[in-house]
Amino acid sequence: MTRKGAMIRGYAEALFDIAEAEGETQAVESQLFAFAKLLESQPKVREAMIDPALPIENKKGLIRDMLGERANPISVNLLGLVVEQGRGRELERILEEVVAVAAEHRAHAVAEVRSAVPLDEGQRARLVEALSTATGRTIEIRVVVDPAVIGGVVTRVGDEIFDGSLRSRLRGARQQLAG
Repeated sequence: MTRKGAMIRGYAEALFDIAEAEGETQAVESQLFAFAKLLESQPKVREAMIDPALPIENKKGLIRDMLGERANPISVNLLGLVVEQGRGRELERILEEVVAVAAEHRAHAVAEVRSAVPLDEGQRARLVEALSTATGRTIEIRVVVDPAVIGGVVTRVGDEIFDGSLRSRLRGARQQLAG
């Protein structure tokens, strides 16, 4: 593991330990994951988090605004702590690692599922079963609605990618017809 990777892992474990000590792991994990996806999809928010000219209090205010009034105060404080420590540039990776640490503590793997539309409970259950069978691990899914996925789903479990998108299927059909 690189030095930076070890630093990211260390922050993630510390954040998880705090959430666990407060008995709020599930809520905090969910909100931190959502904030990581927000950083991914909102470049202006990500830029604000890494802008050295923007005061820390403004960054913390932005965090509160983005999470909303129903945000768990522990989530808000943990995000503020990371930003105070000058780790805004690594914030997204740290938050994604928190999800992985939480899954490890439950002896599960986390799958990030990208779909053009929200998935209902039946679809989620079938997807969890299929991914668990494919990976040999107990899988927890986190669904990200991504309009760029025209149809189907694209799933990432660690370094493995399962591309069941319509775009991927059409590409395969095109290659089969051409070959």
